[in-house]
Amino acid sequence: MASIEDAQTAQTGHADRLELNTALSLGGLTPSLGALLEVRQASRLPLLVMLRPRPSGFCYSRAEFRVLLRDLDLVLSHGADGIVFGILNEDATVDAVRCREVVRQAGRHPVVFHRAFDLTPEPAEALEVLIDLGIRRVMTSGQQPTALAGASCIAGLVRQAAGRIEILPAGGITSSNVSRLLERTGCTQVHAGLRGERRDLSAGNRPEIAFARSLAAPDVYETTELAAVRALRHTLDTWRPSQRW
Repeated sequence: MASIEDAQTAQTGHADRLELNTALSLGGLTPSLGALLEVRQASRLPLLVMLRPRPSGFCYSRAEFRVLLRDLDLVLSHGADGIVFGILNEDATVDAVRCREVVRQAGRHPVVFHRAFDLTPEPAEALEVLIDLGIRRVMTSGQQPTALAGASCIAGLVRQAAGRIEILPAGGITSSNVSRLLERTGCTQVHAGLRGERRDLSAGNRPEIAFARSLAAPDVYETTELAAVRALRHTLDTWRPSQRW
């Protein structure tokens, strides 16, 4: 989610926790401090904040890493309950040195490793690195475009983790496919964006003028859809497994 309105919608739809980002069309970047303060005031739900200083990959320069650590201090001192991040080496393996520094600086706050995990060449090895680092939770689509497509990989990660780290399926999850995902993976929680479109008519007055490199219409932006949140919540609350994990 990327706004106060998103946070309020998620809370109304009975989400369990929030992840605050900005620039979701770029995969999510570190939000502004103002957004964090306003969302923290507007919602009582546990609030985790994305730490990602730029789009594209996750192998950061020294300057970018300093920005990430500075943002970490700022968000935790201004109401965030935890952080979401991911740092890789050039070969896409987990950068254990820098990740350990993030975990140390976060202290008692929950630390979540995001879907940078899906780029790692050996997910089983990467998972052990994250466990050794003391990371609370890892988001993954099972190294596939969607979590449902990667369900078999996610199930293997759940078995490997054996309760040492939480496996959080993420990617293309909706109320219509979440039951199949839970059944195939043995997971009990999911991460979902549940986005819908809104329009800002002021941006459509001169369509030949663009302010971003995007295929979307210039007057379109995304928000969290309440109906989608409620539908997913209902499915999760009423789902019953056909087998035990």
